[in-house]
Amino acid sequence: MTQAALREFLAATRTIAVLGAHTNHNKAAFYVPDYLYRHGYRILPVNPVFAGQTLWGQPFRPTLSEILEPVDIVEVFRRSEALLSHLEDILSLHPKLVWLQSGIRDDAFAEKLEDLGIGVIQDRCLMIVHRQLLGA
Repeated sequence: MTQAALREFLAATRTIAVLGAHTNHNKAAFYVPDYLYRHGYRILPVNPVFAGQTLWGQPFRPTLSEILEPVDIVEVFRRSEALLSHLEDILSLHPKLVWLQSGIRDDAFAEKLEDLGIGVIQDRCLMIVHRQLLGA
């Protein structure tokens, strides 16, 4: 995806499911989606550890399969080796893009998604890219 296309996509995005979202303010799995929330995105936190709690005005879902509404991006804060275990749930959401945060990369996983028409960005911080492209 070109920088211009990514800028346009992020400007049009409204809902982001965050797999591995966290309540600890010092963890990237909190402060990255928190930044996005503060910039107008609807954030749907997903983490079984925090099921029953609320963050960004939304209940934590234990799994992606608990999300029953359209999402534009699935942002992932999970170890690379755990990605394949989430593939079926990601596919059930039909997101336009799966964003693997800094340090997360699995080329075979990305290829499976791309073969099904879902864009993938690997090993990049969504907050940093958002700041670069949208000047926030």
